[in-house]
Order: sequence, then C-alpha cells, then structure tokens
Amino acid sequence: MKDKRILFVSSEVVPYLPETELSSTAFSSAKNAHSKGVQTRIFMPRYGVINERRHQLHEVIRLSGMNLVVNDLDMPLIIKVASIPKERMQVYFIDNEEYFKRKAVFSDEDDKLFSDNDERAIFFAKGVVETVKKLNWAPDIIHIHGWMASLLPLYLREFYKEEPLFTESKIVTSLYNSGFEGELNEDLAEKVRFDLDDSDKIATIETPNHINILKSAIENSDAIIHGSETIDEELASFIEDKEKPVLKYQAENLKESYLNFYTDILSV
Repeated sequence: MKDKRILFVSSEVVPYLPETELSSTAFSSAKNAHSKGVQTRIFMPRYGVINERRHQLHEVIRLSGMNLVVNDLDMPLIIKVASIPKERMQVYFIDNEEYFKRKAVFSDEDDKLFSDNDERAIFFAKGVVETVKKLNWAPDIIHIHGWMASLLPLYLREFYKEEPLFTESKIVTSLYNSGFEGELNEDLAEKVRFDLDDSDKIATIETPNHINILKSAIENSDAIIHGSETIDEELASFIEDKEKPVLKYQAENLKESYLNFYTDILSV
C-alpha cells in the first residue's frame, strides 16, 4: 500500500468532535494508513462546534471561492485545513456559513434534525469532489464514514462519472450502528434529481431515512466494512444481495485488516 492514495471522508473525526466509534475509527484508519507510507487526505464538515482557534484551522484561499449549486441555489464553498498534532496529517474542512455555522452538529437544542441536513449532505459531497479536483489528487481508494458523507458514492458514480480523476478510484463504505431517527427533508430525492435527473438510483432515497441513505452508499460502493459489531439487519441483508466484498467487524488487529482489505480491493 505504500505510496497509494486514500481519501477518507467522514461525518465525524476526532479530535475535532467528541470520541465515538465512528469518529475514532475514521481517525485511526487514516492514521494507520498514513504511518505505513500511504498518502492520505481527510475531509469532514466544518461544524460550528469546532473550535477553530484551538485546532488551528485556517482558510485555504486558493481552494475556496467557488460556488456549488444545491437545489438551483449558488452556495459559496469555503475550504479550511488543519494538521492533526504529532501525526503530520492534514484534515480538510468543507464549510459554508449558511449550512455549518451553528453551534450543533446534526440536531437543534430540542434534538430535532436540522431541516436542511439533506442540503448539507449534498453540499458536503460536491464540496469534497470539487476540492479534490482543485488539488488534482487522484485517490486509489475513497473510504466513507457516516451518513453525512453517504451521498458521495452516488455523486461519484453518477454526477462525476466522467471525471477522469476518479475513474480508477475504489469506493469503500463503513457502516456503523449509529444514525438518526425519522427522516431528512422529504424533498431530498428531488434535490438530488436536480443534478441526476435521469438516474434510476435516486429511487433508493425517495424515503430519506437513515437506512435508505446507507443503502444508496452501499449500492454505489465497491466494498463494505462493518464498522460496528452489529449493524441493522436490513442493511446486512441488502449487502448480501449485492455480493460485494465485505470486511466484517474487527475487534482486534483492525490496522492490518483494513490495509489488507484495501489491497484486496485494488487487486480486483
């Protein structure tokens, strides 16, 4: 795997958000790959709860300044970057004041999902791709963690399918037993259809709940990792039907297991 390129895209990453199974695994999988000579880039949203001064985030002017179209609206893209202390790993933050400048991550003070979480997910997916294009950095593997990142496989396979930077990229999605109750904005599929008007893959997210968003990620990925010891039975059955390479939950020896899995995927 030395000198290969892996793009890690996660809803959450420590130390920028509290430690959870998802945020810790996203960080540790990137850290281990980096320690083995793999070129890594980590992307996450720049939530308003992240302390920019403490974590020394700064805007990258040469990458910022473009607008992304979400549901026929131009939304400014701001790119910030920080280095994880002691690791010499760069983390890129996708930012937009309207979508991310709020003192919460996914829900308001009443624990109600933000009504624009659907647009935030679309913006994040397109923001990651457009930033990687500006970096002119072609990843061998793109590893997805968390539902906020789960529209990225769909966009890569459909909206960006002619983009040469990603034609050889393999997409891996990790599944966790954390998610959200209820549904995102009922217009999610229609907003995605604005970009992918003729794609039959949008049907998967017509009912925009947590399971269906992950199903969309699964059907547009090359391989799946069980990031939690148990995952939803409906998702487990869905994976079996797709007959994709699967790495079961790794309670021990996670480091070598992930690297070996990446190698296997690239050899297919």
